Amino acid sequence: MTIPGVRPVNALSFIALIDDPSRFGRTSDVGAFLGLTPKRHQSGEIDWSGRVSKCGDSAMRGLLFEAAASVIRQVKRFSALKSWAVRLAGRRGFRKAAVATARKIAVLMLTLWKNETEYHWTKEATA
Repeated sequence: MTIPGVRPVNALSFIALIDDPSRFGRTSDVGAFLGLTPKRHQSGEIDWSGRVSKCGDSAMRGLLFEAAASVIRQVKRFSALKSWAVRLAGRRGFRKAAVATARKIAVLMLTLWKNETEYHWTKEATA
């Protein structure tokens, strides 16, 4: 719950859904497990990325999307996560940035859970 945008419901739902953090060899795999990675379309010469695959739990995806939206719009305190998300929203649009931030929050939650540490806020922006 030390991650910006993550509240008790998000944290408990994530813990209940994942159940065992060691089931993922790489923490980046949790994005695919939750359906927050782009769907690939490949056939012969055609190869393009589509929308998110939506193959995981839809309720958890929704909670992570709300957490990401609150990071982008409501969190006032500076963090590297917020800075990255706001810059991405400026380049790609809010919705794509929120999905990417949701995936990043999920990976961050799993990493912190595996390492049994807390999120470290930075004091100010570095130019």
